[in-house]
Amino acid sequence: MLQSQTDILDPARSNALLVTLDRIERVQEGDILPPFFHQIYFWDPQMAQDLGRDGHPKTGHGLIPDMGLPRRMWAGGQLEFLAPLRVGQTATKTSTIHQTEHKQGRSGPLAFVTVRHDIEQNGTLCVREYQDLVYREDPDPDAPQPTPASAPTDEALCEQVAFTSTQLFRYSALTFNGHRIHYDLDYARDIEGYKGLVTHGPLLAQLLMLQAQDQLGALSTFSFRGTAPLMHFEQADLCWKDGTCWVRAQDGRLCMTAMATA
Repeated sequence: MLQSQTDILDPARSNALLVTLDRIERVQEGDILPPFFHQIYFWDPQMAQDLGRDGHPKTGHGLIPDMGLPRRMWAGGQLEFLAPLRVGQTATKTSTIHQTEHKQGRSGPLAFVTVRHDIEQNGTLCVREYQDLVYREDPDPDAPQPTPASAPTDEALCEQVAFTSTQLFRYSALTFNGHRIHYDLDYARDIEGYKGLVTHGPLLAQLLMLQAQDQLGALSTFSFRGTAPLMHFEQADLCWKDGTCWVRAQDGRLCMTAMATA
């Protein structure tokens, strides 16, 4: 199945994301779109009856197949930046299912879906993205909690960040992401078993990507993988060393790891 969407890369929306990220720079029509900012375009609004309990569109009714498991997470992704996307111009995103897979994990059954997105502008392929989604069962409150990996501490550059529920809400709004774990504390805690609101994995990846661009200049590739959730009340370190970057929570656990090339 193939899905195609066309959108104008409105500078006002990009500038709203820059404000949300506490960045001082601004873009105007004709500028190069910052990396990963295509996430705030190509909305696909669905009627309320077509949403699942988590606020996402129901699986099995569109591009994403029904994998038979209720909890969804954006596990990671890989991006190739092949040509600049220009702010203020029309672009087209074509999405296809790259692969699906079921596995048995330590905590129960898992399902994986990889979606490929090709983004073109003026007939040129500008960005190719592979988005890795994972689906799993509802948490068992009696099951032992997995021990997260410890993050490296040998970074060459470290930037401390903190998040608020307002910032998470604004990011959800800009990306048109209805997933309730990012703004509905009762749902996040009581249904999906988190200790608080979950900081978006793509938001962490976005911050790492901008950090990498600050160090390398224009990026050619970027890949990332989430390893543990970060709650909205936790501070975190954005770490960089020789093309590798990661997110370290205040207790030392590794929340995300990434690689960047220029």
